This record gives sequence, C-alpha cells and structure tokens, in this order.
Amino acid sequence: MWARVKSWAEWVVAPLGNGSLRLTSPLVERGSSMTTNVGTVRATTSTDNGLYAAKGLALVRLTIGALFVSTFFENLGKGAYTAAGYAGVINYYIKASHSPAAWKAVLGFMASHAAMIAPGQAVTEISVGILLVIGLFTRPVAFVAFLFLGSLWVTEWGTSWIWELLVPVLASLGLAIGRAGRTWGIDAWLAHRRPFSAWF
Repeated sequence: MWARVKSWAEWVVAPLGNGSLRLTSPLVERGSSMTTNVGTVRATTSTDNGLYAAKGLALVRLTIGALFVSTFFENLGKGAYTAAGYAGVINYYIKASHSPAAWKAVLGFMASHAAMIAPGQAVTEISVGILLVIGLFTRPVAFVAFLFLGSLWVTEWGTSWIWELLVPVLASLGLAIGRAGRTWGIDAWLAHRRPFSAWF
C-alpha cells in the first residue's frame, strides 16, 4: 500500500540505467517508490506540447480571419468598394506612400479599373476571412492572405507604422506552414480522410 505523500516537492529522481526513473520521497514509508519509463514521459510531453502549439496556431487563425471579416464590413460601410471610393483610396497611396515606382504603376492600373477590381477585393476579403474562421482549406487560403496583406504592406510604406501590417503578414505565412485548420476547423475532419493532403 502506498503511504500518503505530504509534499510533491520532496520527490527525488534516480535513474535506474534501463531507461526508467525511480521516484522516491523521504516523506513516505521506507521502501515506497514509483517507477516510470523515460520514453513514455518524453512521448507524453511531446504530444502535449504539440497540442498546445496547434491550439495557439488555431487562435492566430481565428484572429486573422476575424481581421479580414471586420475589415470587409468596415470598408463596406465607408463605401470603399465602390468605384469612386476605391479609386480615392488607391490614389491617396500613390501620392503619399514610399512604395516603389513599379508598384505605384500597378496601383494606377487598379485605380483606373476600380469598377472591376473593387468588388473583386471585397469578395477576396470576406472569403478569406470566413474560410480562416471556419478552418477550411486553411493552407492555401492563409497563403492568399499572406500575399494580399503583403501587397497592402508595400502599398502603405511610409504612411503607417511598419509593423502594423507586417505582423499579420507573417502570421498568415505561419498559418499556411503550420496547417492551422487541423485544430478547431473543418480541415480537422478532412485530414482524417486525406491526412497527407497539402490543401489542409
């Protein structure tokens, strides 16, 4: 029968040389001890750490998804997806930002075709946001978010704090690498059917 332990802080670890550890406490009756396997402890710790990391990535995924969804509704309310509103925003960055001349030429093309590009950006933002929130096809969607936010980051050079968009840019890349939809997302169900798919 095991004696009652008064304090876990008093346990002493002693290796046995066969891959096991003997845990002994002076606060228990003489001869009382517990043996555990090091490999089992390591495997359990590694699994726990993996679960914590997956939950952390899932939290980042939900945050970036919420960012896209909230930005969509904010822009919609401001009329930023109309041809005039979109062209006005783009022309402001052409004049005020420090982005390269080649990129400003691209922005000029976007401004002149705002009636077509503005709705496309609206669809992109809300689609990326929803797919990230529900965790569906997270890897390619997160990579699209990385490219989209990266383009905005370049567009805003010199007009805002450099880290304002760089943080979500890199977070989106991390989501694509880390398969963030396999925790708290639909990708978890899809992964059971196709665990080696590159899509989730």
